[in-house]
Amino acid sequence: MRVKADFILSLADASARLSQVGGKGASLARLAAAGLPVPPGFHITTAAYCRFVAEYGLQEQILAAVSTATSDQPATLEEASSQIGKLFAQHAMPDDIAEAIRQAYAGLGEGDVPVAVRSSATAEDLPEMSFAGQQETYLNIRGGEAVLDAVKRCWASLWTARAIAYRIKNNIDQSTVTLAVVVQEMVNAEAAGILFTVNPINGRRDEMVINAAWGLGEAIVGGLVSPDTIIAEKTTGKIKKLDVTEKTVITVLTESGTEEKPLDDTRHKSQVLKETQVVELASIARRIEDFYGSPQDIEWCHANGNFYIVQSRPITALPEPPLEWKSSYPQSLLMRGSSMDLLPDVVSPLFATLGMSVITKAYERVYAEVMGLGEEDVPVFEVLNGYVYLCFIKGNRAAYYAWLHARTAGKMFAFGKVLALEAQAKCATIVSKWQQMDLDKVGTPELLAGARELFEISGEFLTACVARPIPLANFSEMEFSLFYNTLIKRKEDPAATTFLLGLENVPLRAEKSLFDLAQWIKTRSELADYLARASAEQVWAELQSDPVPAPLDGEFATRFMAHLAEFGHFTYDIDFMSPVLADFPIPMLDTLKVYLAGQGNDPCTRQQAQEMQSKQAEEAICQRVGTLHRKGFQKLLRLAQEYAVDRENAIANIGLPYPQLRRLLRELGQRLTTGGAIAEPEDIYWLEAKDVDALVAVLETGKPLSNHAANVETRKAEWQRARRVVPPAVLPEGSWLSKMMAPKKSLPNTLKGKGTSAGKVTAPACVLRGPEDFGQMRPGGVLVAVTTTPAWTPLFAMASAVVTDIGGPLSHSSIVAREYGIPAVMGTGVATRRICTGQMIMVDGNAGTVTLKV
Repeated sequence: MRVKADFILSLADASARLSQVGGKGASLARLAAAGLPVPPGFHITTAAYCRFVAEYGLQEQILAAVSTATSDQPATLEEASSQIGKLFAQHAMPDDIAEAIRQAYAGLGEGDVPVAVRSSATAEDLPEMSFAGQQETYLNIRGGEAVLDAVKRCWASLWTARAIAYRIKNNIDQSTVTLAVVVQEMVNAEAAGILFTVNPINGRRDEMVINAAWGLGEAIVGGLVSPDTIIAEKTTGKIKKLDVTEKTVITVLTESGTEEKPLDDTRHKSQVLKETQVVELASIARRIEDFYGSPQDIEWCHANGNFYIVQSRPITALPEPPLEWKSSYPQSLLMRGSSMDLLPDVVSPLFATLGMSVITKAYERVYAEVMGLGEEDVPVFEVLNGYVYLCFIKGNRAAYYAWLHARTAGKMFAFGKVLALEAQAKCATIVSKWQQMDLDKVGTPELLAGARELFEISGEFLTACVARPIPLANFSEMEFSLFYNTLIKRKEDPAATTFLLGLENVPLRAEKSLFDLAQWIKTRSELADYLARASAEQVWAELQSDPVPAPLDGEFATRFMAHLAEFGHFTYDIDFMSPVLADFPIPMLDTLKVYLAGQGNDPCTRQQAQEMQSKQAEEAICQRVGTLHRKGFQKLLRLAQEYAVDRENAIANIGLPYPQLRRLLRELGQRLTTGGAIAEPEDIYWLEAKDVDALVAVLETGKPLSNHAANVETRKAEWQRARRVVPPAVLPEGSWLSKMMAPKKSLPNTLKGKGTSAGKVTAPACVLRGPEDFGQMRPGGVLVAVTTTPAWTPLFAMASAVVTDIGGPLSHSSIVAREYGIPAVMGTGVATRRICTGQMIMVDGNAGTVTLKV
């Protein structure tokens, strides 16, 4: 006869292994050994199960029955389970195992001690999968023979239909699983429940969630009762939120088991746990979570003034915890502001640390020279969860900043003009220098210095834009519109925006250049036929090959590359991780194909018609109004037109240094890849500035580079996570400004925004987060984006309407939509998250609504 120790272990035996006592048993053994309040008991090891199966030669029969089961056919699962259950039921417990169990049970106390007999599988309560509820538990078992019977039933429950299906679904080899059994003294619980050491609803790691009901915990586990729900602070156990429910059922012990009884006394509407008890339970839960080092799903019960833990397993599926939006500047207001148009997305780590420091220094120069502010008073940028915010009010100084900006506005505009001219001159010199440079002959430190030098010019362009053309264009258009709408406009007169259509600017010149190229291609039938058939991606790949194959070689390649040389600096956004049109001209090529197919409109004809419309409208107004109003109207209109052109040109030219900047960063990334620091050159954007500085320094010494692959993958995951959320427009949330700027409430299938270009269209949506999605744009579709920049303009030739998350009447998206005469709704807040590509939507640019068709 085998010795008892093969089959039985004390519940608190610290040597108990998963392979011996299963997942549940191993967890309870560790908790008991650590001194946590676990009811006493013992393990019946997997050796006992294996001995029983081997004694009667059951393994082959079990696997044969399971082999006929499939997870998508419940009847086959039930049949296999039934066959296996009969195998266990028809065989007696071997004497040596039975004797060992009887002795262990007798050791729990005199008489028929009530116990819980719980299954504990070897593939159970693991960090990656819980297997919760797959095997059976039997409560209030009394007497040795009853325990033996319950153990056999637990063994058979390794092969319930749901357990077989679960293992099939998770690709677990059925031949490898075994079962242990945990026998514990039964706690006659006055209350019981479940505790999660993190909030399973929102993922908050600083909250615990407790479900509590009267009696045994089976009513909760079985879904028979709606328990109280308590949200408590993890660190203190203090109740943050309490939901007391009406509890109609209670599970209680009987002479030989348990039963559910109606709960009709005062407890059915009363709170189960007092706050002092919640604090005590939370303290135990913190110890368990600290002990395991991971979030836990804990089953607890309370009897005679004490808490007991009857199970703890890892939480296998948790939502990501919510992102924190807390500024490091107290009593300040942060705003996405104009940064949303130029940096609408989560920025790369390299831009957040290198790019933003350059921009901040450029801003500090402006505020110091124009307003006389010291560094401690200068509004600064802050990157929170990858989104860029401007701290436009530092401390509690809103009135002071408003007065200072008003007093120095003229000086600021003048300084912006000087800064733009400086940047323009420096840009031409520095870009030309690097265009002629053979990068193979440039040292790595010089490459990094050159990248910084090139971005400093972009930082100056950006600062000049924010200081002069952007605010001047906005103010002048608002001033003109106010004057016109208040003093001149009649019901039948055109909208104020009509007078600002058809203006010549750099993005429009790029559009004309592309259209002219399409007209030239039409005169070359072989080339036109090829471009009509080939995808934009294929054409671009062949244009980059050496030599360029026919029919793309020769004059077409020369013309297209000349177009890219002039307009390829347009940025999708100013994070230098994002490609410029020169790197990713797919939208240009797709638009070229649209023009070749006879779709889209001629930008020259469109501009001429708009110029004529604007001129005729102006003449009609001037003939009708008096001299004073006419002079005011014309003066304000000329300023609005002049500054509107300046704004579009300035935004387009921010990217002038970018083709060379990205060329240098690509080369630098290649050297870091060769040195083993990163997996591929593009991964340089996932490094921080300090990482790059350190790697460049080591590279110069010839020593091996540290590998940053793990950091890169972590940062990519963090970037993707942040991209899934909608960042608050104003911080702190709940401030007076955030309430004022809160989006309007919408109906369930309607998004509300600002109608910025009139008209109504119903068409399928094309949701584009960035260049990587541009292939989803289809002629006649609604362009749905976070926002757009001049680099997006080619897509407007295909769009029937435009919808954005952010922006207003003066944003680039609105201006181009009006030029194209298509409806636009800006500032919906959530369009890119609520709308799916291919979904039919109705865009009403008059009402400022987007209706989702269901």
